[in-house]
Amino acid sequence: IYMFISMVFAFLVKMPMYLVHLWLPKAHVEAPVSGSMILAGILLKLGGYGLLRVMNLFIYITKISSYMFISISLVGGFLVSLLCLRQTDLKILIAYSSVAHMGMVLGGIMTLNYWGFSGSFSMMIAHGLCSSGLFCLANISYERLHSRSMFMNKGLINLMPSMTLWWFLLSSSNMAAPPSMNLLGEVSLLNSLMSWSWMTMLFLMLLSFFSAVYTLYLFSFSQHGKIYSGMYSCSSGFIREYILLFLHWFPLNLLIVKSNLFMLWI
Repeated sequence: IYMFISMVFAFLVKMPMYLVHLWLPKAHVEAPVSGSMILAGILLKLGGYGLLRVMNLFIYITKISSYMFISISLVGGFLVSLLCLRQTDLKILIAYSSVAHMGMVLGGIMTLNYWGFSGSFSMMIAHGLCSSGLFCLANISYERLHSRSMFMNKGLINLMPSMTLWWFLLSSSNMAAPPSMNLLGEVSLLNSLMSWSWMTMLFLMLLSFFSAVYTLYLFSFSQHGKIYSGMYSCSSGFIREYILLFLHWFPLNLLIVKSNLFMLWI
């Protein structure tokens, strides 16, 4: 049991699980854009991947304690989704959305069934691409306006119309709209958690609904509305930024065609 606690809790903090997630928004706010993108895209996923690998060693003790972890992660994901609706900082909102998504992933891993493992694997890859792209977008508007506040980042569709397309594409992927990989992962995780217990259905409904709500809030608040009056003109976007965003979005929506890579890896 000490082995279980020492090995699993390191990965739970890294994922991060709700209750040990407070380092994540602070780290994202303080980090430069490269740090944020690597943290969201790779480092958080190492926690989930580590859990996938060590769960084989602790099958018996995980079966005993799984209800505790699943309930914490689902209730915590729902609470964090509500917290997202009160954020004014772009980066903190995207960081909290990572916590909500990883709560679902953790629930899928703790069910210890095939659907949960493959769903959490595909969800981690999809969310790594997606949240990294959103952090990149937040930085693009931060470079122009020198503020991450959502009250400053209003009406960006008037300022950078072509960037609004990328905001829309990555936001729609973030809320698990087809044809993104997030949809595949979310459907598999819904399947696994509902087969584990039908009681999880309520929180899964709330989690899926509110993830769409805060993503729409992020998109509509930043792109629509009255443009900030103290702003002067600036460049609409560089080629390297569009290529970077394309390379986030393209695999995210193309990999669902090769979904057997994620569903048959075990």
